[in-house]
Amino acid sequence: MKDPSWVLLRTDRSFRRYWLGQGAASAGAQVTGIAIPLVTAIALDAGPAAVSIVAAAGTLPYLLFSLVAGHLLQGRDQRRSMVAADIAQCVILAQIPLAWAGGWLSVPLLAAVTFLSGCCALIFGLSAFAFVPALVVDQDLAPANRAVQATRTVTEISGPGLAGLLVSAVGAPGALIATMLGHLASAVGVASSRPRKQRSVAAAPASGASMPAGEESRNAVPGSVQQKRPTLLTGLRILFGDRHLRALTVHAATYNAAEQILMLNLILWAVQQQDVGVGAYGLALAGAGVGGLLGTLTALRLADKAGLGPAFAVSLVLSCAVPLLLPVWPVTGWTLAAVIAAVMLLRGIGEGNANIYSLTMRQQLIPRDELTRSAGAYTQVMYGSIPLGALLAGVVGETLGIRAGVLIGAVGLVLSALPMLTPAFLRLRTIPAVAAA
Repeated sequence: MKDPSWVLLRTDRSFRRYWLGQGAASAGAQVTGIAIPLVTAIALDAGPAAVSIVAAAGTLPYLLFSLVAGHLLQGRDQRRSMVAADIAQCVILAQIPLAWAGGWLSVPLLAAVTFLSGCCALIFGLSAFAFVPALVVDQDLAPANRAVQATRTVTEISGPGLAGLLVSAVGAPGALIATMLGHLASAVGVASSRPRKQRSVAAAPASGASMPAGEESRNAVPGSVQQKRPTLLTGLRILFGDRHLRALTVHAATYNAAEQILMLNLILWAVQQQDVGVGAYGLALAGAGVGGLLGTLTALRLADKAGLGPAFAVSLVLSCAVPLLLPVWPVTGWTLAAVIAAVMLLRGIGEGNANIYSLTMRQQLIPRDELTRSAGAYTQVMYGSIPLGALLAGVVGETLGIRAGVLIGAVGLVLSALPMLTPAFLRLRTIPAVAAA
């Protein structure tokens, strides 16, 4: 049987253009992740505090504006919003090489640039969540998500190495030109793609993807949303009014907080107490990227064979339960690095599967005329738990010890899976229809 994602890319020119643009933008984002910290640390000779401030500025918009942005973007032309966000990214990021060449680059300028860039990324991400379901037919939604996610995972694996070579060749500020080109390619890809309602002939559905629910359910709106004028809290009401969406949201928020506790303590425990070298630790973490790619590529086949509920349960076991092996393994040095690599590989497979299932379920269960607003609410909840988890990571590590912090973070991952492991969820074969009021 032909791979449904490949069939979609081969037969749907509009989606293929969008996919190529997103691949270029994802590759450029990897350059940004390497170049901006290096600009801060090397070009400005700044310390860890300045590096962390600049990095935090890029994620701050997700914490501050997700709910508001989703509400304001709802009902607008997603394609125009995404193109405008990409072009704005180019203009904003251009300030770094220009300021560096002019001799007026500073930490406050870098923080402002990364903050504004984060705002643009937020707008693009929320709009894209609603744009992809309008770009392909329902049967192709899971293959479309997998194609985009697989490309993103490939760039996450290969991007840092290529970004390092680019930075070595042209310098960190100059390397950001590659990011700008990536956003230009994304803008071209989005602008040249057409939602199905704007095409004269609808794209033919690909075979082999049974995850999406029936066409009749995609525009169903719970009575509470139909009877009330949409407000800033409408997205939250949708997420927490449906049992499946509620489980996905609570799981994501709890998982992100627990992951902060786990990972921030893991690096200290492994490197400082267990004699794992910094290089060995970095190589071990690369296993997560490899696993993520494997999970993304196998997600649809697993769901087709086992059913959505059981497939999701397998992914949760890998991503949430396997990390419990980290603090209890009585080894040090390279042996512990190998254990970390194996755990990250399995965890990455689970995350790769779960990301496809979660994204497609949310796009199918949320009413089409509330996708952007609900995506903003989901992002607000999901990102809001990250600083809380980072704060708890420090408190736990200081009071109970960093090894205990690793264990507590791993236990938190297990607890995050509980809302998903209900009989109703485990019995799912495909994405359920939206319940009538």
